[in-house]
Amino acid sequence: MDVNDTPPAPGLREAKKRETRQLISDRATRLFIERGFEHTTIAEIADAARVAKKTVTNYFPRKEDLALDHQEEFVATLAATVTARGPGETPLTALRDSFLASVAAQDPVAGFAGQAFTRMIADSPTLTSCLRGLHDRREEALAAALADTTHAPPDDITPRTVAALLGGVHRVLFTRIQELTLAGRTNPEIAEVLAREAPRAFDLLTPALAEYGRRP
Repeated sequence: MDVNDTPPAPGLREAKKRETRQLISDRATRLFIERGFEHTTIAEIADAARVAKKTVTNYFPRKEDLALDHQEEFVATLAATVTARGPGETPLTALRDSFLASVAAQDPVAGFAGQAFTRMIADSPTLTSCLRGLHDRREEALAAALADTTHAPPDDITPRTVAALLGGVHRVLFTRIQELTLAGRTNPEIAEVLAREAPRAFDLLTPALAEYGRRP
């Protein structure tokens, strides 16, 4: 075999795959913003990214995955925070502190996605429905993490109830960020508002969850 025909090393192959995936995602997002999600086809995305249509679907099996390409990170965030909480820390405290840190960092996963991207989601029934599903999955993952870390019996309704309360606050705050974004507020302005409003939202849960799940 000629040296020029030698396959790239595994690390280089993975890097190339990541680059291709990101390129496809970037081109798709640009088209979705310009034309609308429903009006953009996979073929048009493939042309824009200069790849085959099958390459697009290999990386992104569903069209929604092209627009919301951090789904698994979003779904896992609350559960991961609860699982990693330290000694003496409750799920409520851990999630409150984590959310406020995300606000300070203006994290896109927390909702700081910019006006064009947020408008793209708001204008698409498909993406709006998908986002609701992601919130549901995130709440389910949180319930499982709460049950695991508090050693709850399998039929205990408590972890699911707590997850619904904590997940509900996160839904409200995510929606609040979207509303302010669509109203034309900048990310720093939104972060300033949420830094005031988020603690009040979490404080409403304190009477019920102040001691729940506190680690020894």
